[in-house]
Parts: sequence; C-alpha cells; structure tokens
Amino acid sequence: MCACRSVCRYVPAMTLIDQITDGSGGFLTFALTPPRSSTTGDRAQEIADATLDRLRPLDLDGLVLYDIADETSRNPAQRPFPFMPTLDPATYLSDYLTGWHGPVVVYRAVTKYPRPELQTWIERQDPSRVLTVLVGAASRDAQPATSLAEAQTLCRNANPQLLAGGVAIPERHRRRDDEHLRLLAKQNSGCRFFVTQVVYDVNAAKNLVSDYHYACAGRGTIAAPIAFTFTVCGSVRTLEFLRWLGVDVPRWIENDLKHATDTLEASYRLAVAAATDLITYCRDLGVPFGINVESVSIRRVEIEMAIRLAEHLGTKLRQ
Repeated sequence: MCACRSVCRYVPAMTLIDQITDGSGGFLTFALTPPRSSTTGDRAQEIADATLDRLRPLDLDGLVLYDIADETSRNPAQRPFPFMPTLDPATYLSDYLTGWHGPVVVYRAVTKYPRPELQTWIERQDPSRVLTVLVGAASRDAQPATSLAEAQTLCRNANPQLLAGGVAIPERHRRRDDEHLRLLAKQNSGCRFFVTQVVYDVNAAKNLVSDYHYACAGRGTIAAPIAFTFTVCGSVRTLEFLRWLGVDVPRWIENDLKHATDTLEASYRLAVAAATDLITYCRDLGVPFGINVESVSIRRVEIEMAIRLAEHLGTKLRQ
C-alpha cells in the first residue's frame, strides 16, 4: 500500500487543450492533409482507417488537419507538383475520422470561405475537442472571401471558448526581423497558440523564439505555445516543392540531401537533430512549445518514416 496515500491522488493526463490553455506546452501532434476532393465514400473511409491504424501506437496529444489552398498568387513560378483540391478538413473529420476521439486542430484557409459560412462553422464547433488555426491570404494580391482580421473577430465573437491559433514562419523572421511582432499582434487578436511552417533552418527558428521570448518579457505578456513543425523529405523534387512553398532550406542541408545515398533516411536524421536542438533551447529559455510532425506525402515509405519521426520526438518530449 502506498505510504503516502493521504496525499497521493489520481491526476488525469493533460489534454492538448489544457496544455495550450495553461501555457505549459510540451505536446505532440501529427499533421495530415485530407485526401483529394475526388476521393469520397468507401475509399475515403479506407484512407482514414489506415491513417488511424498507423497513428494509434503513437502517444499523440492531438491531430492537425490542413486546409489546402491554391497559392499560385504568392509564387508565379511553376509548381513542382500540380495543385490538387482536397476534401474540406472539417468534412473529413466529421464524416471519416470518427474513430479519433482526441483533440483536433482544424485549419481554416479563411480566404476561401464567405463570412456567413465561416461563422456557421465556428459557431458549431465543440471547444472541448476542436481547435482551429486561421490562415490568411497567400499574398497581398489575393482577393479573399474573408480576411484574416475578419475571421479573428468572428472567432472571438461567435465562439469565444474555441481556441484559435495562427501560423508562424521562422524563415520570414530571418528575412524581415519582425515575425515576433506579428506573433504578438496575432496574440492581441485572440491567438492562443502558433504552428510553424516546416522547420529546416533551426537557427532562424531559434532567433524567432529568442526575440519573441524577450519581447513578451519586456511587455509583461505571457508567451503562447509554439508548435514547431518537422517532416521528412524523400526526394529532390519534394525539396523543390518545399522551396516553392517558401520554406528556406540551408544550402548545407540541400547538399546533404541531394548527395545522400538514402535521401529519406538523411532527412529523418536532420529533422531529429533540428528538433532536439529546438527542444533543448525552448526548455532552457522557458518558452512553451510543442512538436508537430507533418505527413503530406502519399508515398507509403515517407508516411512510415514520418510515423517513425513522431515516435522518436515523442520520446524526446517525455524525457
């Protein structure tokens, strides 16, 4: 019998929502892209079931479902992979991912949705299970159905308990030195957490964390958790696509991947090293953070490597 039974008690595990609400961080999420919009019925269900079977052994705190938008207005260069519309992530969750009962972060590319449609979706969400990341226009030239500022206001007014997050781009901070100010502005507009673009330049990410941390301290603001996104890269063409999306890949990493005997294995090792570095840095600085492992490939070998990455980084987080 426990000698300290008078003080011992069961403490329920914290959920992703708890970890964001209290600002503790330390969570692990796995990010998916829904199947193509032409994939419906039994085939969509097969994909969802296979995905959940792969994820079940992982000790995940939540799922992330991306909302894919055509970004040709941001980059006029030829896209390495053709744009393929996907199922709405909210529909994919409600109709096919019924076997997942944990928290889910549903992205909303707000420029695609008329204000009444977006408001209806926000109002109907259960804040004890669903979170959202609001994503604005890909470029200033885009003509949005709803602007990011309008979507943030909708979220605050239509469902105040719904945790809303924003996108953080460390590489943009390296170019402009103001990404930490963007995060603070988004916080003032209601953002409670951030999810980064895929991290390859760990120094850019550390610069952002440092500037954000000290800016928060100087203003007496509590830092919101930042989920750093990592993924694996199985081919040079995928690397080119990441560049097209605006991800800055340092030259030494590009060289290593291009000349590696096994590009996928090399990218796995690089992701582990970068994530471990960021985990240590954020802990030392006292910045709340999470790890988000992204899997958007349809190649089985890349999906399985992303699962392996999530398992390994989950172990790092729990240490």
